[in-house]
Amino acid sequence: MTETEIQKIVEGQRVYFRSGATLAVEPRLSVLDSLRSAIRRREADIHAALAADLGKSAFEGYMCETGMVLSELSYMRKHARAFARERTVPTPLAQFHSRSYVKPSPYGVALIMSPWNYPFLLTMEPLIDAIAAGNTAVVKPSAYSPHTSRVVAEIIAECFGPQYVAAVTGGRAENTALLGQHFDCIFFTGSQTVGREVMARASEHLTPVILELGGKSPCIVEKTANLRLAAKRIAFGKYLNCGQTCVAPDYILCDSAVKDRLVEELKKQIRKQFGERPLENPNYGRIVNDKHFDRLMGLLDREKVVYGGESCRPMLQIEPTVLDNVSWDDAVMGQEIFGPILPILTYERLEDAVETVNARPRPLALYLFTGSRAAAKEVMSRCSFGGGCVNDVVIHLATSSMPFGGVGESGMGAYHGKAGFDAFTHDKSIVDKKTWIDLPMRYQPYRKASERLIRLFLR
Repeated sequence: MTETEIQKIVEGQRVYFRSGATLAVEPRLSVLDSLRSAIRRREADIHAALAADLGKSAFEGYMCETGMVLSELSYMRKHARAFARERTVPTPLAQFHSRSYVKPSPYGVALIMSPWNYPFLLTMEPLIDAIAAGNTAVVKPSAYSPHTSRVVAEIIAECFGPQYVAAVTGGRAENTALLGQHFDCIFFTGSQTVGREVMARASEHLTPVILELGGKSPCIVEKTANLRLAAKRIAFGKYLNCGQTCVAPDYILCDSAVKDRLVEELKKQIRKQFGERPLENPNYGRIVNDKHFDRLMGLLDREKVVYGGESCRPMLQIEPTVLDNVSWDDAVMGQEIFGPILPILTYERLEDAVETVNARPRPLALYLFTGSRAAAKEVMSRCSFGGGCVNDVVIHLATSSMPFGGVGESGMGAYHGKAGFDAFTHDKSIVDKKTWIDLPMRYQPYRKASERLIRLFLR
């Protein structure tokens, strides 16, 4: 799509938004119902596309993408009326007599740029929130997941006119053209490197941004943890989607006293969950493309592999892999892994683990396995991170009742449920002043009596 065509779409959406067509709540809910029906009708196509792009099974496709989108739709369908309602707030006595209220208002024309690792979920969830909040939207799915991007574009064309929601497919040229337009809000999910570029381009128009980025999310295993259960849950979360999950445990930080036992439990769980030959498991996916496969293979230090490590380049698959005796000097610790490679580092005191996490860029997620309430309180209080779990991994993002987002280098802003509605909303603060009385104290000429009243009211 050319820059001129993209500009025409944005201009058309701005005209449509200014017409007021998206402001009433009931029409928003009606189009969300249409979207839900289309997703249910095209479920098989969605899962086939996810399999073609990432090797995802239909089970995983529903559990991690389609089902979560339908859940967000149901939540927003239930609560959007309340979210959009004006809220009366207390009025100070100095502003007697008036009504003060907050009126949620959509930003306008939103740009949603989504990644390839969960291409359906991470396109549709923010779109649902944007529509529920009353915006129009231009959606840019990833070029790295072309089959899913095509299905997304077809569903959008089926449910919306281009003046309301439009999908722009393509690659870098289309991304550049989109970021050159003036949007009222930009929602981006992806890498920190591209996130910086998005923020820089948004600053040209002072456009607010929501950035869902990533980072090296630690998983601390404390000495009182249930190691069998910890290994089971870590293996699930780490190797889900072949590790191509923004909130996957990037590395384990384990108490040295229990590290060897944890390694053995991880080996058992990988065999139990993925089989003795994971690359032959039809439910085990693949790396998205050659570039990422080669990058991941470059992070593997064969001398530190204690489990897995085998690969099949023609199928772009890498076994669930565990690395031991890893240090921060290793290549695998120099970047977000985003693949099925799990390094294990150790610490001697929990204080050391907290300091290790806090000395590095703030992660999108943090996980702690422990049997100690005191340890859980210390880590959750002292470490800065986007979100996380105690005694589990990744599941914190699977609820519409909690905001999901990063902090610092891992992102800004949040979404899901009410937080998603708010992400695409500006709260107008309005005072409706009555005309039957007009207190004279604020007007010149100023008098001592007026000053006494001002001091009475403002203290």
